[in-house]
This record gives sequence, C-alpha cells and structure tokens, in this order.
Amino acid sequence: MSTETDIIDLLAGIEAGSPLDGIRGKRVQARENAQVSYLTLFEPADFGDVSALERYAVAAFVAGVHGEPHVTAFYFNKLGDIARPEFVAALKTEIGRGKTTGPYGAFPAGPLSVENKPGLIYRVAPDHQRILGTKLAAALEHAHLLVFRPRDAAPADMQALLDASWTATGIVTLSQLVAFLSFQVRSVSGLRTLAASIEHQPSPAR
Repeated sequence: MSTETDIIDLLAGIEAGSPLDGIRGKRVQARENAQVSYLTLFEPADFGDVSALERYAVAAFVAGVHGEPHVTAFYFNKLGDIARPEFVAALKTEIGRGKTTGPYGAFPAGPLSVENKPGLIYRVAPDHQRILGTKLAAALEHAHLLVFRPRDAAPADMQALLDASWTATGIVTLSQLVAFLSFQVRSVSGLRTLAASIEHQPSPAR
C-alpha cells in the first residue's frame, strides 16, 4: 500500500494547518520531489535488484548511525513486518557499533592533506554478517563509508559490492538510498528543532 501522507510531515510530526505546514507549503515542488523520491525508493512497483528488506535495513542503519530516532523507528517498524527478530536485533547492534562523528578521511596528497582526519573504518561483525547476509553486510559498510568517509571512496569499494553480489543497477539504487536518507534525516531533525523553537516562543503581548 502506498504512503499517501507526506513522509517528512509524518516523521517530523507536522499537522495540517500548523505553522510548519505553512512553511513547507511555500516550497511545493521541493515537498513533492521529496515524496516522489521516497515512493520511488521504498514503494516501487518492482523492487528489482534491491529487495524491500535490503532497502529498509539500509534506511534503518543510515538513520540510526545519524542518531535520528523518529526516522530510525519508522524504518525498523517497516522491517518488523518482514524480518526475523534475530535480523532486527543484529542490525540494531550494528548501528551501535557504527555510530561515530564525521565526516573524516584522507584527501589526496597535496595542500588539503592538512585537513586529513582519522576515524572509524566500519566493518560488520562476523557473527552478524552470517545473520544479515554477505550482500547486506557489504551494503552497510558502503553506506557507512558514504556517510562518514566520502573522501575515502575508491574503486576498490565498488568492487567490494560487486564481489558481494551487488549489480551495477543495485549499486546505483544503494547510493540513492543513502543520499535520500541523509537528506530525510537532516530535514526531519531540522523541522523538529524548528517546531520546538516555535512552541517555546512567548505569546505576543495583548
């Protein structure tokens, strides 16, 4: 069943007629484009090379390592309908293992090298790799790379996905998922912060 409610409104707790609804209503095209992106990635007519389970798992992981609880809970709820409990438990543990701050990584040798910053090189635990599967484990590691170490991305990382049975089309979809989730997390977090700010503003004097 397709999601008729705007997904960002739902995750940010925006009600029709509220001040935030009015603010978002001023950017109709951006609002519609975000909704179309969600439906295309998570409710397509044909999931193709990336299953619903893989999409929701990557989404929950990306939202989780970003530390956005509402988005994370939404995708875990979706996963709960199709994934085994041990799968969900393993993924939650991997989110905890993957949480860090960024971006970090190394620039090519040159003037920007002074901005090199070391950080976590995330790998799925072997026991969880058996539960999640080699293909999804590779996707989570690649998603973590794109979120926290984008400057370190190299051809070898693409080959790791291919070696884990990702197709070229599937890799494109995976990249789109990570990009959309990063946008969705920032949008929801920002809107919830704005909502809290509006709520605590003093009422105008009469």
